[in-house]
Amino acid sequence: MSILRGNAIVGQSGGPTAAINATLAGVIHGAMNSEYIDKVYGMQNGIDGLLADTVICLNDYFTDETSYERLKRTPAAALGSCRRKLPAETDAKYKQTFEKIIEIFKKYDIRYFFYIGGNDSMDTVAKLSKYTSECGYEVRVIGVPKTIDNDLLGTDHTPGFGSAAKYISVTMQEILRDTAVYTVKAVTIVEIMGRDAGWLTASSEIGRLLGLPSPDLVYLPERAFDMDEFFTDIKKILAEKPNVVVAVSEGLQFADGRFVGEGTQGGAVDAFGHKYLAGTGKALELAVKDKLGIKVRSVELNLPQRCASHIASLCDIEESFGVGKAAVSAAEQGASREMMVILRDNDADEPYSSVFGHMDIDLIANRTKFVPKHFINERGNHVTDECLRYILPLIEGECYPEYKNGLPVFFSF
Repeated sequence: MSILRGNAIVGQSGGPTAAINATLAGVIHGAMNSEYIDKVYGMQNGIDGLLADTVICLNDYFTDETSYERLKRTPAAALGSCRRKLPAETDAKYKQTFEKIIEIFKKYDIRYFFYIGGNDSMDTVAKLSKYTSECGYEVRVIGVPKTIDNDLLGTDHTPGFGSAAKYISVTMQEILRDTAVYTVKAVTIVEIMGRDAGWLTASSEIGRLLGLPSPDLVYLPERAFDMDEFFTDIKKILAEKPNVVVAVSEGLQFADGRFVGEGTQGGAVDAFGHKYLAGTGKALELAVKDKLGIKVRSVELNLPQRCASHIASLCDIEESFGVGKAAVSAAEQGASREMMVILRDNDADEPYSSVFGHMDIDLIANRTKFVPKHFINERGNHVTDECLRYILPLIEGECYPEYKNGLPVFFSF
């Protein structure tokens, strides 16, 4: 192992989660206790903040374990986030942008770079790793996974997914009980986050594995959505009972590739070219009302899926903190151009456990991990017990925040 001394910098990118700050706390804790790292800096608003030189020194904020514990239980991104896509080599701004980054690195003697984010954030890690290597600036660049969507390759699951899945599965238990009190025929459609992968929507069915109520129908974006089959499924259940609860992913698509909820957003896209999606539940609500003429409502779980830290998974928070610390250890040992991964360390019949590793960023960036075919039933309107057994241990355990005057106490810089 070649020893590299200097300072570290960490940033957060993409959509926040209930666990992204636990990962940040892990990186800071690991770096503050490293014999090779002196100061630890934070980028405010991710790579945007780095380019704007809005960088803060984090050393003074963490003088005891209380600060780390409070940060671990704080939702959203404490350092702020962004959705900037770094330019490609063919872009006219490529050299200017990356030279600016190297200038900032030299100013703060940055030799360790940690970026906490999802798929698009790993694109930043890959590009920055390539440029620093080519220009001869020695810095170890590590991506640390984060996404409630659980759609990153290489890792068994992503930090943030377990807490979001816990919120969804618990909220679904509450919705199912609320909708079951009347005898009037009605349909409730619950829209759940998930552009390309349906992992979160799958978590809505966990109750079934435990002998508890579960949605009557569940539709994931991995299967083309057919409106006629949807109506047939609903009619069949209405013939047996008055209330139907349906869980749908926001990214549902028809066979021709059109998003079910696409029309409500006018085709707007983000910096990475992804169409803004919202309204899948509302579109289906209007369709059911028009076709069946019965009482119907749609519920969009929206932001609480990613920021409900009051119901975070203890497993998720502990792993998120652990993978952040492991990222520093990996970098100290020479890893660079890698993303940290979480791997299951047990057989199906043993209690759940995990270990941390790392993987070449080029095998991960700009790719998607979908819910596998064998995790979805033949009809495409439910997930299998095997899928639920995969998710269940990730939502277990409670990690309540500190409370004062009835409200949680959160960390802020």
